[in-house]
Amino acid sequence: MAQINSNRVLRLLPLVVGGLGGVLLLVNRLETPQILDSQARSDALGVILSALLILTGLLWQQIQPVPPDAVELEGPQGFELQPDLPDVVKTELAWASLMLLTNTVTRSLLVVWDAQVLLRRGVLGVNSQVEPGPIVKRVQKTRKPVYLVNLALYPGRVEFDYLPPNTQGVICQPMGDRGVLILGANTPRSYTKQDEVWIEGIADKLADTLDRSGWSDATKI
Repeated sequence: MAQINSNRVLRLLPLVVGGLGGVLLLVNRLETPQILDSQARSDALGVILSALLILTGLLWQQIQPVPPDAVELEGPQGFELQPDLPDVVKTELAWASLMLLTNTVTRSLLVVWDAQVLLRRGVLGVNSQVEPGPIVKRVQKTRKPVYLVNLALYPGRVEFDYLPPNTQGVICQPMGDRGVLILGANTPRSYTKQDEVWIEGIADKLADTLDRSGWSDATKI
């Protein structure tokens, strides 16, 4: 939070200095009974510099937008694995979930395969069962991910009752046609394009591992 406040001060600094300089130039001009040519040139230069500072400050506001604030997700920390999974699958799921939780803004995640929850990790939601809603079903059908950048703005957020109630952003990443990787973030608009590519690669790797294991032939989602 201190870092965010420091960035805000730095972005505002050119605006403040430029505005203050312009005001001081105006006061100085009004208090001077006789304007010399040299002073007029100095005032003109000062006005230009003040205008440039103000313009720089305005550009910084656009180029460096204030990052959204993170929240503390509500719920207990946990790590739940389907007990009858093969050891190789358990190891793969444990590794993949750890990488996502430690290298992205993900704070809660689930792996669903053949309509069964294989993994819940991070901050756990109240509901341990996943009933696929329209968004998850569309992801499964189209095999295309969906990124809800600010979950609070989407009416469809009610289907994610298995995530913490104050989850800020959600990625639903397909795992072939049999599963889906669901990630919950504590900050809106926080996943980068690089994150999305990396998440896709991990989901594909998990799907391949599960396919090879032959663990389940249950009904697809």
